[in-house]
Amino acid sequence: MAKRLARWDNLSLRNQLTLVNVALLALSLLIAGIGTTLLLRPTLVNQLDTSLLAAASDPTLVIGGDPVTGQFGYENIRNAPQPYYVAVVSPDGRLLVDNWSGRLRTLAPEVGELVREARPGLAPSHEITEVRDELGSPWRSVTVVEGQYHADTVHGVLVMSLPMSTVNATMASFLAIFFGFALSVLIFAAALTRLLVSVTLQPLRQVESTAMAFAAGDYEQRLPESTPNTEVGRLSRSLNSMLGRIDSAFDDRDRTILQMRRFVGDASHELRTPLVTVRGYAELYRMGALDNDDKVLQAMDRIEGEAKRMAGLVEDLLQLARLDESREMPKDIIDLEPIAEDAALDTTAQSPDRLVRVLPTRVVLPGDTSYDPNESAFGEGFVDAGGRAPLADEPAAPEREPEASEAATGNGARRRRGTGRIRLVPSLGRRRRAADEVPVAEPVVEATPEVDEWLDDDESDVPAMIYGNSDKVRQGVQNLLGNALRYTPEGTPLEVGVVVDVERRRATIEIIDHGDGIPPEMRKQIFQRFWRADTSRARETGGTGLGLAIVSAIMQAHEGTVDVVGTPGGGATFRLCFPLLTAPPVETQTSTGGASLTDVG
Repeated sequence: MAKRLARWDNLSLRNQLTLVNVALLALSLLIAGIGTTLLLRPTLVNQLDTSLLAAASDPTLVIGGDPVTGQFGYENIRNAPQPYYVAVVSPDGRLLVDNWSGRLRTLAPEVGELVREARPGLAPSHEITEVRDELGSPWRSVTVVEGQYHADTVHGVLVMSLPMSTVNATMASFLAIFFGFALSVLIFAAALTRLLVSVTLQPLRQVESTAMAFAAGDYEQRLPESTPNTEVGRLSRSLNSMLGRIDSAFDDRDRTILQMRRFVGDASHELRTPLVTVRGYAELYRMGALDNDDKVLQAMDRIEGEAKRMAGLVEDLLQLARLDESREMPKDIIDLEPIAEDAALDTTAQSPDRLVRVLPTRVVLPGDTSYDPNESAFGEGFVDAGGRAPLADEPAAPEREPEASEAATGNGARRRRGTGRIRLVPSLGRRRRAADEVPVAEPVVEATPEVDEWLDDDESDVPAMIYGNSDKVRQGVQNLLGNALRYTPEGTPLEVGVVVDVERRRATIEIIDHGDGIPPEMRKQIFQRFWRADTSRARETGGTGLGLAIVSAIMQAHEGTVDVVGTPGGGATFRLCFPLLTAPPVETQTSTGGASLTDVG
């Protein structure tokens, strides 16, 4: 059985379908033949019996007779037509006369026993009996006793028989015709099935050839579109989707391998320099070249500096590896304004000689044509006339009226008290120092409400609220500010601004410098790992080359983006764009102690 199954499995699908179809058709024909045979033979026998009964009722229909009297005689019996066997037998079973003269007596049926069993009192409805000749061939016979037929000169029992050979011959002819027809049908069906199966499976052969070509390395191979509601069409669509994903996976793998090779090469290059330095000073010390305390102290300072540089590189690599793991980081509702203010204060503490300004928050309302999302939101007019937030050691400037602030900016910007369309909770940056305020609750994700009318100026405070990790966001801003300090001339000012784009539902922190700027062809490359515009890799120009890559990874974790555009008047503006959180109208809030926010990013 196992060998048969193995042989069957070795057959092609086309051969299997052809054999199954022919086998089913042969089985159907066999059942039809058996059923027809079983029904046809009784029908033919019944027809034979009906003829005999009709002859028994009126023997003159077969034997003939006098047309006037309707009687027959012995001569009529002798001349009775074939294939009927007609005989008159005495009551004791002795043959008196029949129509078998000139033929072999062994072929005549033996009717003597029937006559001996017959009685004159039989009913008119005659009984059909099967008898045999000396060779064993069956006959169907009926007896008509004297008195049940009209004949004055004939005395005895009239016997009429018909041979079963006619039925057998008809059955043999039928079976020969049926089997010949069935064989022809099977041969024709096998050929037609083979042809149809081959045509039907032709798309599968194309699937096979496409898969073979794809496996051989031709990743551009795709299957042609087929009828979508067929099995082959659905298979082609699924395979094309699978091949596309495999092709994309191969591209991603190749790209990842290239990035990994470059990453390892760059990391090796970065680590080689400090290691060579440390090794060099160690050899100098071993050879006695450091012969006084000043040289030893200088060597120790250099070794310590290179060790710190390697430690920073390793920490950055570990941080990127953690960010690449795509693990969910803890997030909360945060306001970008205090983050921008704290980052400016920290930068001022690091570089007291730099002027770091916090620009007034710009709220971009729907329909504001002065704002271009592809450029910095803070043009020259805004920086010059919009003022700056006081630094830690400066007195606070008196707050201007909203109209004056708006007129001074000249570019559609709104301060935190500017006109808005959606009534929102007060800015966390404005109330974070109030001891009696209740912290904001967890965000409730719900549909953004549609407000059909503009609200008053005092009720339109649009905070730069996002949902994210405060430490990571601060790190991203600080990395950009540190990058600006490192690559801009000493003494040039830096600005930090927050943009709330209500229509596009984005909250953006912009870090603006006034250095040499970044060429457009390099703006996408600077966020790659270990890529630096300064190919000399001098220590004076900085770090590990991973700072901007870390910023990009942080923004991906927040479903945001980071890019760089030109600063009006010269320089570079880095933008951290986050999905904006807004709040439903005050009328829908159930509590005054907390705000329910909606993520609209």
